[in-house]
Amino acid sequence: MPEIQTTITIPEELTGQRLDVVLAELVPDYSRNRLKQWLLDGQILLDGQQAKPKTKVYGEQQLELNIHVADIGDECLAEDIPLNIVYQDESLIVINKPAGLVVHPAVGNRQGTLQNALLFFDKTLADVPRAGIVHRLDKDTSGLMVVARTLASHKYLVEQIQQRDVHREYQTLVHGVMTGGGTVDQPIGRHAHDRIRMTVREDGRPSVTHYRVLDRFRLYTHLHVELETGRTHQIRVHMQHLRHSMVGDPVYSGRSRLPAGASEDFLNILNNFKRQALHAWRLSLNHPETGELMQWEAPLPEDMVQLIAAMKQDMEQHG
Repeated sequence: MPEIQTTITIPEELTGQRLDVVLAELVPDYSRNRLKQWLLDGQILLDGQQAKPKTKVYGEQQLELNIHVADIGDECLAEDIPLNIVYQDESLIVINKPAGLVVHPAVGNRQGTLQNALLFFDKTLADVPRAGIVHRLDKDTSGLMVVARTLASHKYLVEQIQQRDVHREYQTLVHGVMTGGGTVDQPIGRHAHDRIRMTVREDGRPSVTHYRVLDRFRLYTHLHVELETGRTHQIRVHMQHLRHSMVGDPVYSGRSRLPAGASEDFLNILNNFKRQALHAWRLSLNHPETGELMQWEAPLPEDMVQLIAAMKQDMEQHG
């Protein structure tokens, strides 16, 4: 029977929150209901003691997970979906995820996900939580993801991500001409009225995004972005906070101003770009077995390449 055995230290910034809320934040690979049941069954302990879901927690407390999971792979069926595998060995798989591919099943997306594809590619991943998925990319964000191939690798990579030792770098196109790079250090939390959206809010979780300019166009900027933290929609929210929302972002970008005198071809490319222009292009981490620092890069997808080319041509035409 597959097992999850790990210890997680509660970060100081989660002090005062309910245990069930903290669990959902720190162990995102499982539903809140499943985590609550494991908590009630005594398979999750707080400082070695069984605790209620509503218990308030404090920073530096220890969560001990000793879970027997008979159905880790039962919630998701294997499907023959092509994968763009950049690297693989006995411990991990690195995948270049295309835009449009959902990472794992949820309400409305039970099939056709990366998790379904992974279970088909390697049936032993049914013994690893979420088929080895340890971090996420939004459905319409493309780029690199690492997948744990064993329980030991899963535990190691989750801990590395929590300790911010897995580095993820992105490229994006945003509205407006930015004068230079910088850092956004603003907490992010759930939007008060729209549960789909995240927003900058004082009581949110600490979130830090570094960015620098790669190129400038008329009304647009090409950015390199590096995450210091990994909150949901972090780059999208921080860019919106700077009033430079992402090109094509259906959630965080309102009506955008179009360049005066732009060609019909450019406007067609721009109007038909229906996803946030965000690509996870570089990933680096220490290997779970050897400790060796490893790094991978994935070139920009064709839709972003075409969009950048059109922006460059527009810039040349209008100066």
